[in-house]
Amino acid sequence: MINSKTNKQWRNVLGALQARPKDRRGGDTAHDDGLNRSDPQSMARLYESYLEHLAVRNYSGRTVSARRSTLQQFIRWCQERDLYRPQDVTRPIIESYQRWMFRFRQPNGKPLSVVTQHQRLTSMKGFFKWLCRNQHLLHNPASEIEMPRSEHRLPQSPMSLQEVESVLSLPRLGEPLGLRDRAIMETLYSTAIRRSELCRLALSDLSADRGLLNVRQGKGKKDRVVPIGGRALAWIGKYLNEGRPHLEVDPSQRALFLSGYGEALTPDHLSRLIAQYIEKANLGRKGSCHLFRHTCATLMLENGADIRYIQQLLGHAKLETTSIYTEVTVRQLQKIHGLTHPAEQPLPATPKPGTLEP
Repeated sequence: MINSKTNKQWRNVLGALQARPKDRRGGDTAHDDGLNRSDPQSMARLYESYLEHLAVRNYSGRTVSARRSTLQQFIRWCQERDLYRPQDVTRPIIESYQRWMFRFRQPNGKPLSVVTQHQRLTSMKGFFKWLCRNQHLLHNPASEIEMPRSEHRLPQSPMSLQEVESVLSLPRLGEPLGLRDRAIMETLYSTAIRRSELCRLALSDLSADRGLLNVRQGKGKKDRVVPIGGRALAWIGKYLNEGRPHLEVDPSQRALFLSGYGEALTPDHLSRLIAQYIEKANLGRKGSCHLFRHTCATLMLENGADIRYIQQLLGHAKLETTSIYTEVTVRQLQKIHGLTHPAEQPLPATPKPGTLEP
């Protein structure tokens, strides 16, 4: 039996896929992408069915949107070379597209990052795999494409304890928005949740008596429960008592953190807000919500937390994703370096002349 909430969710998904403006060349398009859809068997038509397939399989809206954007770029590249149908695309053509991405330069003169190239190829490979499964193609030209080697990059250096406290001390606590901002940053610092996860927090997700926070629909649409410290809970309580009532416009609004208009915060709004505080703290670098996430994980590791507990806190599906934080944590390595490196050891005392025994 499908309830009204499920019906509403399906209407939102199908509405996002179907409610598209008309293209100037005929056919419909999302965001006026300029793709030629006159041929019903063209990639420009078929990729919309592929995106609907992803939505039906419960892929997140963010993933579907990213696939839409990357596939539009590939299909546009093909149409500029008079390649419209999937049958027109061969393995050499895909390899040519891969080389084109490698040589492409953005308006600022910089090349596409390896991550961006990887994302575009991944979307394209998924599309052609779906085309074969649904008998639009007999052979998958993208099945043997070699993906670019991933780069190994460390996360941004975390803040020190002094830097964290300098950022946390900036909000104006005599104002409702200042109390809210302090409570937000304390929550990010204590729980290491993502910005989108914080924006989705509802009043019912906070269990102050148990010291827990219910994180709903995190990355991969997975729920989890994380601990939240006493200091963060104290600031949230102060915000709920003295700040949120002044921001509340609609009593039915259940979001934990409200904007100045009484609505739930958006991820972009939250990023701009935190970035302004970090810039104001004069740390000599830029950062936003993710900097608190990195800082929490790194400082806990440095203080002896097991990496598997950090994995659970961060909501990582694989331990390999969390293990990168061990490469930022160098306190133990510094200690061993100081104890064992020859150059760090005291030199043996040189005997004075005439003191040696015959």
